[in-house]
Amino acid sequence: MTEELFARTPIPKAYMTLALPVVMSMVVQLVYNMADTFFIALTGDTALIAGVSVCTPLFTLMLAFGDLFGLGGSSVIARLFGAGRKADGKRLSIFCFYGAIAFGLFAAIVLLALREPMLALLGAEGEVTPHAAAYYSWFMAGAAFVIFSLVPTNLLRTAGCPQISMNVSILGAVVNIILDPVLIFGLELGAAGAALATVIGYICSDIYAVCYIRRHCAELSLDLSAFSIDRREIQAIVSIGLAAAVTNFTQTLGIAMTNRSLLPYGSDGLAVMGIVMKIIMIVALVVVGLAFGGQPLIGYTYGAKNKARMKAVIAFALKAVVGTSLGLAVMLALFAEEVMQIFLQQPALIDQGVTMLYWQLPAIVFMGIGLVLICTFQATGKSLPSLLLSLCRQGIVYGLMLIILPLWFGYTGVIAAQLAADIVTVLIAIGLYRIYLSR
Repeated sequence: MTEELFARTPIPKAYMTLALPVVMSMVVQLVYNMADTFFIALTGDTALIAGVSVCTPLFTLMLAFGDLFGLGGSSVIARLFGAGRKADGKRLSIFCFYGAIAFGLFAAIVLLALREPMLALLGAEGEVTPHAAAYYSWFMAGAAFVIFSLVPTNLLRTAGCPQISMNVSILGAVVNIILDPVLIFGLELGAAGAALATVIGYICSDIYAVCYIRRHCAELSLDLSAFSIDRREIQAIVSIGLAAAVTNFTQTLGIAMTNRSLLPYGSDGLAVMGIVMKIIMIVALVVVGLAFGGQPLIGYTYGAKNKARMKAVIAFALKAVVGTSLGLAVMLALFAEEVMQIFLQQPALIDQGVTMLYWQLPAIVFMGIGLVLICTFQATGKSLPSLLLSLCRQGIVYGLMLIILPLWFGYTGVIAAQLAADIVTVLIAIGLYRIYLSR
């Protein structure tokens, strides 16, 4: 299955076979997030809603931890498969699975011990604190299940089973959506119910993934007795995983920097930008799925030293991502006012939202190009350029744009900062590609 899909299947078919399940998984996760927010909002309890909301960064943190083993392992194992070293790839998958479990248990113990200072850091205070504490406690108790889930979803794609990877993600989301109203309203567990529904969803996903790997996936292993790894191999996995984890951290940082930069222009700007970013997220998730869906294929061709096929894969990825993002951006631009009217009623705020949307949409195209190149560096084991680019888009470069552009253009400079950061990031990415991979 792996060799047929990765080495012989025509590139467009192979790429989309791997990428479309990732896109579908992300769409399902988006639907889940909207449903989760919907059920919490139905309570009408603003303290409860705020308590769950302040814990949102915990998801980013757990996903970042999972990326250490999931994306890092996927990169290394795909290259080993491409080089014909399937036994080594299978051996390293054992480390990825059990490393994620061990790290998840360690993270749970530490973060539960630090619950009070962490809640203060997240912004929980007053009547919000009991709800945030309940959510935090149950979610962190299941941290190992959340972190572990990132490993099979990534490694199954690397093993040529993208459909199963998608099913794993969908199962967890569906279970979560079903349990939310039961636990939040039926058992009147409130915030604890929301967290418990999330954890149970991940547990169901993990069980399904483990059962499939044990019975049907010969390329991966959960046999602890066959565990063997050296320091160099651990470093290879973690160095790539760290770059992927940084991407998650900088996304949270980018949101915080945007909010702080908009504060001088009034609370309306903050509220409207929040809505605009939710709209942009729909397009962004599709683009992210397309960009990262083909990562195992790039890694496999690189490991096989098939440079011509690798470059053809990258070229197709760029065409697919640019074409899709451009098409979706144009559609949203044409109906920008109608889309904003779904969320806002005041004409002044609608106009403000449309302007923000116009500045954000072109950034999606450049973001897609940057993501393909970040994905390429991760897939080929180039940890340094991968880390540098992960720090750029919503980290260092974005921060610089938020400092410089408002000095010249005021409010417009703030809402144009993301586009400027994406353009600069793409230029840096092209330069790094020429240095590391063009030869």
